[in-house]
Amino acid sequence: MTSVVGASRALRAQFFVLGVMFATWGVHVPTVKGHYGLGEQALAIAMLASGVGALLALAQAGRVVGRWGPRAVSAAMGVLCCASVACLLAWPAYAALLAVMLVFGVTGSLLDVAINTEATEIERLAARPLMSGFHGMFSLGGMAGASLGSAAPALGLSPQAHLLVATGLGAAVVLVASRAMLPVPEHNAEEKHPLSLPRGPLLLLGVLASMGLIAEGAMYDWSVLFMKQERASSPSTAALAYASFSGAMAAGRFGGDWVRSRVSPARLMRASGALAAAGMTLALAVPSPWVALLGFAGVGLGLSNVVPVLFSAASQAPGVSPAHGIAAVSGVGYLGMMAGPPLIGLIAEHASLAAGLLVVVMFAVFMAVSARRAMRA
Repeated sequence: MTSVVGASRALRAQFFVLGVMFATWGVHVPTVKGHYGLGEQALAIAMLASGVGALLALAQAGRVVGRWGPRAVSAAMGVLCCASVACLLAWPAYAALLAVMLVFGVTGSLLDVAINTEATEIERLAARPLMSGFHGMFSLGGMAGASLGSAAPALGLSPQAHLLVATGLGAAVVLVASRAMLPVPEHNAEEKHPLSLPRGPLLLLGVLASMGLIAEGAMYDWSVLFMKQERASSPSTAALAYASFSGAMAAGRFGGDWVRSRVSPARLMRASGALAAAGMTLALAVPSPWVALLGFAGVGLGLSNVVPVLFSAASQAPGVSPAHGIAAVSGVGYLGMMAGPPLIGLIAEHASLAAGLLVVVMFAVFMAVSARRAMRA
């Protein structure tokens, strides 16, 4: 039987690959914008297509993971997620980009629920906090993916070549790692009903997740473009925006399990929102690319333990399976996150991207203020 230690290593690899895929998309946002000749609003609609795909997938995520198990779902969705990122620049038509982003949203969200369901099972068997460490691998993958994207021009890799290298390696790792994952017991994995709008504690957790995911998604989707357009950075320096954010988030998550064992969830969520708001304010207020990188690192450190705390809480909700609890909170989170890219893009179209990113500050403050009430419930 697959050992818990081996399964933990395999799961860390899966989180790492998902982080690399998000980073690979993030560093190529300016490339995609130029390839298709898009304005900020059209680019935001493409990001919205990903959010729509994620929400559609999450409506059945509990049932799919319960029926096939995290191992099979992560293998299939991981490969398809990598393939969708590989196809970002494959065609010239905007409609093709929308279709690719829709597939990216569907496969990425199903992979996310599958590996988080596996993470809750491993955490249960180990009887100690592990979720932040798993999510730290996602952030480490984001940092690695962004760093590779930054180095790609110096290595002589074209954007399409970089996409093929990153996604090819990612798909190979997913297939190998999925073989070592644990089979989740039936009483944990079974889900008889599709996702519906959660109520009570799950809804409150979902609202907080939406605040955190909007802020986190803004960093994935807009930070590189902000550095290039608002701070006149070179492509290599602009790619470091994602790397600084992901690196700080990884550091926060690798220490997060230690922090979670000593700090209450409500206090941790309040501090997280305050630090994220301060970091984003610094990045927007000081017209220096290096100060912006420092600010993005502050946002990453602030948001580092928001999702692990919320997903751990959702997986323990009474009366539902871990997969359903995680999918329910993720669904509300993605529903809120869907409004983020168009809102930021609309503001950027009529004012500036810096003005659009003020949304991150507002949502982080809201998260800090509402954390105590939500976590108490």
